Amino acid sequence: MPFIELSGDDQQTLLSLARESIRVRLLFDRDLSIDETAFSPALRQLAASFVTLKIRGKLRGCIGALEARQSLVVDVVHHAAAAAVDDPRFPPLSLDEEAEIVLDISVLTAPTPLTFNTEPQLLEQLRIGEDGLIIEAGSHRATFLPSVWASLPDKQQFLDQLKLKAGMPPTIAPDKLKAWRYQTVSFGE
Repeated sequence: MPFIELSGDDQQTLLSLARESIRVRLLFDRDLSIDETAFSPALRQLAASFVTLKIRGKLRGCIGALEARQSLVVDVVHHAAAAAVDDPRFPPLSLDEEAEIVLDISVLTAPTPLTFNTEPQLLEQLRIGEDGLIIEAGSHRATFLPSVWASLPDKQQFLDQLKLKAGMPPTIAPDKLKAWRYQTVSFGE
């Protein structure tokens, strides 16, 4: 899937809807209802997204999907509320915190499988700052968005921390590992 072209207005619409979705979830404990037909064709396209919440530059929640299963506008509305209350790494966002959050939305391209026999071959294929990475071994699976390169700019460290996130042993044999890369269009407040 190529990048979805999003105008500045489309991006602002998604950011506003994400913020409204969080507020509705915190105030009324329900999902924001939207009529997806009321939005631009770009926002109605099938797309996968992640919504990231930060407070004072620190991660406060991040939820998303790796595969496109619904329209982008519905995907963002759903993941914004989930990032606020369902990220298992954090307690649910409080109303006081809601005013402090800064939103970032990442729209993903379709993941491309990577072929490798050794870990260095896997690392060689990664482009720092450009590629997100999904790894999987058995029931263990995790991803890092391309934005994670800002805090983990070393390829080996990036992969090692992703294995840790996935609950995999750091020395997992490459033949037990599957990997995919993807890119994102990211924008925020």
